[in-house]
Amino acid sequence: MTPLSLLSFSHIAFTAACFLVIIFLPRFFVNSSDSSKNLLVMAIIVLIMVNQGMDLYREGYMQEWKLGLPLHLCDFSSFSVILYFLTKRKEFFLFAFFFGIAGGGMSLLTPDILYAFPYIGYIQNQIGHSMILLGVSYAMIIDNQRPYLGDVHKVLFFTTLLLLIMYPINYFLGPPANYWFLVEKPIGDNVTNFMRAEPFHIIDIYVLAVIVCYLMYLPYLFRDKLEKKNV
Repeated sequence: MTPLSLLSFSHIAFTAACFLVIIFLPRFFVNSSDSSKNLLVMAIIVLIMVNQGMDLYREGYMQEWKLGLPLHLCDFSSFSVILYFLTKRKEFFLFAFFFGIAGGGMSLLTPDILYAFPYIGYIQNQIGHSMILLGVSYAMIIDNQRPYLGDVHKVLFFTTLLLLIMYPINYFLGPPANYWFLVEKPIGDNVTNFMRAEPFHIIDIYVLAVIVCYLMYLPYLFRDKLEKKNV
């Protein structure tokens, strides 16, 4: 297998294709019938569940059961997308919006994978995280969902509580469990390469996550002020 290079043509092309689908596919369904929209929703849910099943098999069965549990942040985002589609509750959209886009987007750009396309783990990673972002994109474009400033505070507070819970979970599971990358940095080339060594890396990740969440809200803040000014 070819080692993954973030600047390789295959990675850039595959990732670009994923982002094009995420951004433009829901737009084709804006004026479609409810049955067509439901088919897209079901396709997203099925692909998320297939990805979860492959994680459980490849990591939990083929390697070590402690690695295959659906406890990573992107797993939480995946389930949030599914729960949003099933309930239409905004809380699930908000979690998937902030941490699906931030975490899933980072995982698309800098996969936690050693080998490049056509390695099955690489393809699974790209499609699995694309479905999270596609679910968020669907909610934004078709359901007109959006965050407000207070939502940023609430999501960060809730996620901080989850973060604190993940520490004892990793501890009681023991090595090689590394959920939310609290024990060790993710493998490969990624933003954590510029952060401090373990265990202080998680402080840097946390600070970055807070900054990114507020930056993600800025376009809405500017748009709201502009619309208010034009009224």
